[in-house]
Amino acid sequence: MNYKTNLSFAGLLLLSLFVNAQTPSPLELSAKRTSKSLKIDGILNDEAWKDAAIMTNLIEFRPKVGAVESPETKTVTYLMYDDEGIYFGGYCYERTRDSIATELSGRDGFGTNDYVGIIFDTYNDKQNGFEYFVTPLNEQWDAKMSTNGGEDFSWSAVWKSGAVINDDGWSFEMFIPYSAIRFGKKNVQNWGLNITRRRRKTEQQFTWNPIDPNKNGFLTQEGLWTGITNIKPPLRLQFSPYLSVYANHFPYNTPGVENLTNNITGGMDVKYGINQAFTLDATLIPDFGQVQSDNQVLNLTPFEVKFNENRPFFTEGTDLFSKGNLFYSRRIGGQPIHMYDAYNNIGSNEKVIINPTESKLMNATKISGRMQHGLGIGVLNAITKPQYATIEDVNNKTQREYQTNPLTNYNILVLDQTLKNNSSVSLVNTNVWRNGPDHDANVTAGLFNFNDKKNMWNVGGKAAASVLFGRAADGNPETGYSSQLYFGKTSGRFNFNVWQEFTDTEYTSNDLGYFTNNNFLDHGFWTGYKWTEPKGFYNRIFMNVNGRYSRLYSPVTGIGEKYQTSRINYNLNIQSKKLWWAGSFIAYNFKENDFYEPRFYGWYFSHGSSMNFGGWFESNYAKKYSFSTEAFARKFFNFYDGVSLEMSMRQNYRFNQKLTISYWLTFAPKFNNMGFTYSDNGTEIIFARRKVNAVENVINTKYNFTNKMGLNFRLRHYYSSVDNKDFFTLMKNGGLTPNSTFNINTNQNVNFFNIDMVYTWQFAPGSFLNIVWKNAVFTFDDEVEQSYIKNFSNTIQADQNNNISLKVIYFLDYLQLKKKKLNS
Repeated sequence: MNYKTNLSFAGLLLLSLFVNAQTPSPLELSAKRTSKSLKIDGILNDEAWKDAAIMTNLIEFRPKVGAVESPETKTVTYLMYDDEGIYFGGYCYERTRDSIATELSGRDGFGTNDYVGIIFDTYNDKQNGFEYFVTPLNEQWDAKMSTNGGEDFSWSAVWKSGAVINDDGWSFEMFIPYSAIRFGKKNVQNWGLNITRRRRKTEQQFTWNPIDPNKNGFLTQEGLWTGITNIKPPLRLQFSPYLSVYANHFPYNTPGVENLTNNITGGMDVKYGINQAFTLDATLIPDFGQVQSDNQVLNLTPFEVKFNENRPFFTEGTDLFSKGNLFYSRRIGGQPIHMYDAYNNIGSNEKVIINPTESKLMNATKISGRMQHGLGIGVLNAITKPQYATIEDVNNKTQREYQTNPLTNYNILVLDQTLKNNSSVSLVNTNVWRNGPDHDANVTAGLFNFNDKKNMWNVGGKAAASVLFGRAADGNPETGYSSQLYFGKTSGRFNFNVWQEFTDTEYTSNDLGYFTNNNFLDHGFWTGYKWTEPKGFYNRIFMNVNGRYSRLYSPVTGIGEKYQTSRINYNLNIQSKKLWWAGSFIAYNFKENDFYEPRFYGWYFSHGSSMNFGGWFESNYAKKYSFSTEAFARKFFNFYDGVSLEMSMRQNYRFNQKLTISYWLTFAPKFNNMGFTYSDNGTEIIFARRKVNAVENVINTKYNFTNKMGLNFRLRHYYSSVDNKDFFTLMKNGGLTPNSTFNINTNQNVNFFNIDMVYTWQFAPGSFLNIVWKNAVFTFDDEVEQSYIKNFSNTIQADQNNNISLKVIYFLDYLQLKKKKLNS
């Protein structure tokens, strides 16, 4: 490529910064009201459908942008409403019955399915929406959509649907009651609207109002449903009482401690519509014993592992609470803050016999919603009980309790005001109050996110302050500050973002958020280019280059060095015409000063530069057999010849629409890895050159009997070992010097084994019966066993914790109960 070509290419990139194609006017659909009754069975033979408005001639946005769907696979849909709710139905034509992709996946399970969905932006702010989807096998899923949080599929509502498969396609019907959606007070309303269809075997996706993937946002490109008149939400009062029965067995084989225990508990979730916009959710005597087991790992980093949230109350409808990244719900009912202190407060004749790893949640409530003029309000409050460890005297068998966590109240308040042009300002406050001498914490943050009229340029930021009460020795509050600022171009084929973030030495949001470290000043950039029009061998290509530079905001006492790390990275992702994905990356990490690996303030660890590179491949998941594979490597330069590898493969086989088996294998060895291994309270810090192994196997089997009943079996075995070869003493200048006298065994050999088998039956709308068996094994040894087979054998022969439970949740709607009473 000569210099003229380079100049031409650069000119095109610059031109794309300033030129934007004219935005077409959104499509409009006049709202049609019906007074006739319907039966929601998936068959469009009711007279009422003649009253409906019609939407057809959908436009493709993936993989071929802007193409009108072909007549033989066209979509014809109908939309109307009445005093009770919204009716959406239609017919999805196909060439043959075999062209329809179907898999029973359960409620909110995507699977390998065709689907149709409708999206309502009820406040027409182009930032918040409600989505409802149905598959040809009449499986439902729904979600809340927001510009900052994407799609939240953990949100669920109760609505009706039906679907029928025919030789030339499939038909569907939905009824969405007003109790399953939120909207404003106006007598005449205009809602943002779009519908979408996906044909899974071709990966074609269509919408009613056209979507340009080069423009920022999905809701920003919606159509309009106009003239919705005199609709009022009903009284929204719903109860979900539950009854749980548990039996647990673990071979303690200790006098006074039972191996087999059982428990019966009951409680209730309540959902109450305070008004048209706001909803109160409460969980009274909550029970989360059936949630999926965490993916535990051997953590060699200085920071805690961040786990996924699996508890429904803390996943459903929490999009507002994610603003500012200040809320990590696993803090609520998480590990007691003094759990390990129990072992340091025992006498010579005592031992800890019971030490719970989680605090008990007493109750939790949340209020959330959005007003007509765009003000969103979210309030969440939760209380956990005091938690105690049990300590026993080995001589006289007397027992005492040691408090590991006080009575604690957690609270988060969010105010989010939407503005024109897909913009917003927000205020977030989190507060943790602990009974007794333990510290309390408060964090307040203001956020802004502004877009121009064409939704092409974006600027935003955050300013936050944290206050800790009762932790400082002098009794004074500890106040810290943090800020973030970013600017970028978000529409077009060429996008970029530049940003800066800093925290001072006192700022922390860790009491109710996930926060690893403070005292930094970071700068970064991201720039990307994409090809979204299919050509040659590809459907889409995405390319980006990003970089980051980090240094301390304030120098550490006794250390003149402030530089931390810098990195530059290149990524390339391609989808082929055969619907295979492939990607690669290469990154260069410059010399690093790590102020966290030593685990003690006033120290840092300096290591050489390194290079990361790797690639991944994913086959077409619409096929019966599909797989994906990844391989990554990191090579250190002039630093003990350190090499890290990570290889993984996932295989998936769909026997039929009911049975699917998946298998994941990950292998991650590290050779000549250098890391912290021991310290005598910070006086001397010992590092080790070590070989680290990690192997993870996961088998998942799904069998769905019907679209309301299924069985899921998940087995996971994780093995990791640390085999120390040589020891070093960390010096004050960040370097290492050999230590030939250190003789403490700090090797580690860890196994985690879990089985989660779940039978679920949705026996009525919103009502479930769940039977769950959970098996858990944990082993630890300071003697490394390199053989994976022996590790697995030793693990399944170790003491196992077995838990079996039955839980029945019954959904009750006040209006339905009232209607039944009137009809009786």
